[in-house]
Order: sequence, then structure tokens, then C-alpha cells
Amino acid sequence: MPSPRKSPAAKSGAPVLSLRALGRATLARQMLLERASLSIPAAVARLVGLQAQLPGAPYTGLWSRVASFSRKELARLLDERVLVRATLLRATLHLSTAEDYLAFRPVLQPVLSRALQGLPKDRLIGFDLDAFAKHARRFLLPGPQTADALRDELARHYPDLDVRAMGYAVRMHVPLVQVPGKGSWGFAPEPDFALADQWLGKAVGSALDPRDLVLRYLAAFGPATAADAQSWSGLGSLRETFAALRPELTTFTSEDGRELFDLPSAPRPPEDVPAPPRFLPEFDDLMLGHAERARVVPPAFKSQIYLSALRVRATFLVDGRVKGAWKVERTKKRTTLVIEPFAPLKKKEKDALAEEGEALLAFVDEGAATRALRFEAS
Repeated sequence: MPSPRKSPAAKSGAPVLSLRALGRATLARQMLLERASLSIPAAVARLVGLQAQLPGAPYTGLWSRVASFSRKELARLLDERVLVRATLLRATLHLSTAEDYLAFRPVLQPVLSRALQGLPKDRLIGFDLDAFAKHARRFLLPGPQTADALRDELARHYPDLDVRAMGYAVRMHVPLVQVPGKGSWGFAPEPDFALADQWLGKAVGSALDPRDLVLRYLAAFGPATAADAQSWSGLGSLRETFAALRPELTTFTSEDGRELFDLPSAPRPPEDVPAPPRFLPEFDDLMLGHAERARVVPPAFKSQIYLSALRVRATFLVDGRVKGAWKVERTKKRTTLVIEPFAPLKKKEKDALAEEGEALLAFVDEGAATRALRFEAS
């Protein structure tokens, strides 16, 4: 563990963590300094979930973090309901353990409610959320249904209301999970939805206190500020929660003077510890886990990573920070990994990326007849 230096900028005498040390601490917890020898459920729990707007993203995210990761094992855990894909953090789809979903779904309800209120008010005229929720539960009790089928049902009973807004309202207010099905990444293009308590055989929790969620966040993303935790979770002000937890936490100061909170025993490796190249999928939570993201995202590259319509590109890390983006191109005869550096790479860095990239290609397209790797000009 490093010995953080003191600085005149430090608040209340708290040790200062350099940007590099801050990045290394987060990468250690994200299992990106070294692949972890953990079970898949343990790894998912350690991360508190993985963004899953694209069904394949959690597979790639876990492949980059877990030693001997198996696609088939993850698919099996979804089928056996140990893991679930459902709306959670930031009102977006995440892969989480069933246990965490049941515990944190009520804590995050304010996020989901606020997402609904973000729709234009004229689309919400005449809405009765309790009535929609009760109707949706009755409709789904016999078994899972697609989103289209649920919207059709709501439209029959509320023909004068905005049907798509009604469907969205139900997804934000009724705990639902997506049902695994046919598809290369475990889900059909239009998956069925099931009532969470019915699918998992357990009631959704009732605790609303966010303290456990904040502690889990720090274990996975710390050291961090209250604003960082808010950005990651989508919750409103967490300052009071951090204040209540202060006796259990240790504090540092960032180089720009922000107070950082952390778990006393959490890993904070030396800032010179090696960070191997890693490929991260679109929307990876490491790209979304902080309000201030300079620990892993150079400010000069932000516009190339965070795109319109809230898209977040698939990126790669070199020496612990984002240095470019990647994508996979497929034809009938060849699968190609395209690597786009945002700035020139050293030969040693390109060689290491190529080695990791070849392994990634073998993972994402096991049946490809021919695989290739191409570096774009920076």
C-alpha cells in the first residue's frame, strides 16, 4: 500500500492520493490489474453488477476480469437464476446477482421514478401508476411475456393513454427481470419479462437505506466522493449517507482538492504497479463509475468515448488509462478486431495489445474461420 504524500492542498490534513495512485486503486478493485480467481457470481457481486444494455457486454467485461472465464458458465447461472439481467443502477439494464437485485432494487426506486418523470409531461397525462402496476402484475402472473405483449395489454385497457409511456412506467415501477433465451449472448432480441419475485422465488427487499450500497460502491470503485457515488448509482444527494458512514471510513484528498472516502482495508497498491492492457465493452461501468473520471479517462479523449444518445464506446486500457477504442467487424469468412488508438502507441504497447486482442477475438467469436487484427492510424 502506498504512503500517500501530504500537500498544502490537503483538506483537514488528509493524505493526498495522486491521480495515478487513485487509478491503480480502482483498477485493483475492478480486477483489471490482474484477472481474479473468483467464481462468476463472486465477481459480479464484487462489481455490484455490470452494465448490460447490450447482452454481450457483461461477457466481455467479465472475460477481462476473471481468470478462466466461461461463456457457458455465465449462461448456466442466468438459466439457474443465480444471476439476473434487469433494470437497476442509473435506470439501465445491469447483470447482477439475484441477491443484490432483490436487496438494492427498492433502494434505487427513486432513480427509476425520476427516469419516468423525465418523459415529456404530455405523455404522462392521466397516468395512474398503481393501477398500471396492479394490472401488469395480474397479466404477468401466469408467466413471462414480451414488452410488446405487455404494452398491447395495457393499450386494450387504457386506449386513450400513451402506450409506450405506460410500458416504460411499468418497467420503472414493477420489479421485472429479463428471461434468458435463445441468442449468442443468452438473450433473445426481444426477451420475455417476468415478475422478479416470481422468477426468483423470493420477495424483493424493503430496506431503503443506501448505506450498504455506498459501502459496496467504495469496495468496487473507491476511493471516491459522494458525487462519484451519485453519478454511478443515479441516486440524488448521498452527502448525508457519507456523513453517517464517516466513522467507518478513511479519507484522502485528491490532487485537485476533493475529499475522497474509502474503506480502511481496501486495496490501494503502489502507483508504479504494472497495469496490463485490457479491453472493456461498450458501457462498461468503469467508464461510468465516477463523476470525475480522469483516473482512467484522459480528459482529452472524453469526446471520443462518450457519444451522442448516451452511447459509451468499447475502449482499451494501456498502463491503466483509456488509450483508444475497439470494435469487431464480421464477414462470412473473417472476424476482425479493429483497434483505434486515440494517440500514437509505442511498439511495446502495440505488441501487448495485439496479444491480448488475439485472445479477445478467440473469445468473442469461437467459431470464426479466420481471425484478424487491425490497428487504425491514430
